[in-house]
Amino acid sequence: MSVLVKRLMMTTTIRLQREPFDVNAEVAALISDRTDIGAVVTFTGQCRADENGEPIAALTLEHYPGMAETEIARHADEAQARWPLLGVTVIHRYGRLVPGDGIVLVATASSHRQAAFAAAAFLMDYLKTRAPFWKQVEKASGTAWVDAKAADDAAADRWAAPPRQREAAK
Repeated sequence: MSVLVKRLMMTTTIRLQREPFDVNAEVAALISDRTDIGAVVTFTGQCRADENGEPIAALTLEHYPGMAETEIARHADEAQARWPLLGVTVIHRYGRLVPGDGIVLVATASSHRQAAFAAAAFLMDYLKTRAPFWKQVEKASGTAWVDAKAADDAAADRWAAPPRQREAAK
């Protein structure tokens, strides 16, 4: 499912998909025909070859269709309320992924770098802690669902304060 919305010169793309994504193509689409964008920050999460020091064969990511897209879009809207963004792209894969596969892409665009960096960090902290995804890891010792990490929750807690209207990260 794909959501594409243009609001006051901001483009938001949210996609959940099984297929790999092309970071360069997604950034090109985000900034196409835009001369007002001065900064694009991207984060790409990759499937590692180990989990807690033990080799893994794969990760399987599951999500709640419809709800996941809606929740991610809601947080993209919150990022827009906090920072002067001109574009946001969030692509999250689901299904079975092997080490080296891309899992998630977050790209934020703004006139200036501070807002793009802060918004990308905000969105990734949300995706790691509050997006409706479940991760199962396959190891030689068997499969197991991955629990939330306290460090990820602590990172997300820094955004808990009510957003200041279009705050400028200085």
